[in-house]
Amino acid sequence: MFYSRQRVLLISGLFMVAAAVCCFWPSGHSATAAGSPGPAGDEIAIYHLDPDRRGGKAYKMVYCVKAPLEVYWNFKTDFDNDFLVNNRYIRRHLFISRDGNIVITENKYTTGPDVFYRWQTTVLPEAHRLDFTLINPQSCGQRFHYGFIQMEPVEEGTRVTQVAYFDFLGASLWADYPWGGGMRDFLAYTARWEQEMVLRLKDRYSGKNTE
Repeated sequence: MFYSRQRVLLISGLFMVAAAVCCFWPSGHSATAAGSPGPAGDEIAIYHLDPDRRGGKAYKMVYCVKAPLEVYWNFKTDFDNDFLVNNRYIRRHLFISRDGNIVITENKYTTGPDVFYRWQTTVLPEAHRLDFTLINPQSCGQRFHYGFIQMEPVEEGTRVTQVAYFDFLGASLWADYPWGGGMRDFLAYTARWEQEMVLRLKDRYSGKNTE
């Protein structure tokens, strides 16, 4: 009973990001200083960061998508989309509203609390950056969850850097759990899913302005 309850609590925080759907875990990479160079090609990197002053855990993830910055930006800023539910962890995705550069979306996940996670994303087109925060953390069993996604053009396509800070019961155990069901496993799937989805939808987002 203890293990089952703890597992549910741990994975309840996985889904920040659907948002953000985004990150990669490199096999054989260990925690490194935040200023370390990012990967190229298909390499994936994740770094542990100092947490929020309130506690919890934090990470920085860096990876490349084989699509031009414009295409990837259009993909990431298409908040009213029909493709996120193709991710095996996302059961429902709803576009709620947009007021200027502030977007509200909701996701319900296949694992964790049976509630909608409501995300607020601030779109910064000149910087090619998205700032996100979970605005109903208590309903989702979390204390807080926020971060950003930064994009930049590179020879391989687009380099993506995501930083997130979060806290929930069992966050440290989930973040350090090295097997299936832990953070690394979840992020690896989500990131590779995104890589494939961007390529599949490349024509849809070429030359399209979704801002």
